[in-house]
Amino acid sequence: MAAFSDVEAEEPRFAARVRAAFDAHRHKVLATLRADGAPRVSGIEAAFAAGDLWVAGMPRSVKFADLRRDPRMALHSGSDEPDTFSADAKVSGRAVEVAGGEQRAVFAEATGNPAGGDYELFRVDLEQVVLTAVAPAKDALEICSWRPGRGLTVVRRT
Repeated sequence: MAAFSDVEAEEPRFAARVRAAFDAHRHKVLATLRADGAPRVSGIEAAFAAGDLWVAGMPRSVKFADLRRDPRMALHSGSDEPDTFSADAKVSGRAVEVAGGEQRAVFAEATGNPAGGDYELFRVDLEQVVLTAVAPAKDALEICSWRPGRGLTVVRRT
């Protein structure tokens, strides 16, 4: 697993494009697993701060109960309409709850949120980061995928 700072160190241009895709939309889509194993998708806000990707939200949300039970998750940046689409991003990994202490203070300092605020907080350990973008010549899609220990791969789809 990796932090977003690992992606930035290995592939800075790719990481900047991924971050721009996530920053283009305030609300993201979080995928978790329910107790019965069925998927659940939920709206959520996410932040890149202090070298990590974080998700935070209202206390007692079922999405956070899902993550406590099974930390596997995926997060989608959201997409523009097809006529204006340029790129979207997805990450998958495991959510690590941050209930208090130093990590919560780091998040609070980096984002301007109160460290003792009434919100639940998870840091994302990354297993995969994907950027799907229109190729510069606008003749194909380029799917760029980064995994820890494997680096970046690019697939073109015409």
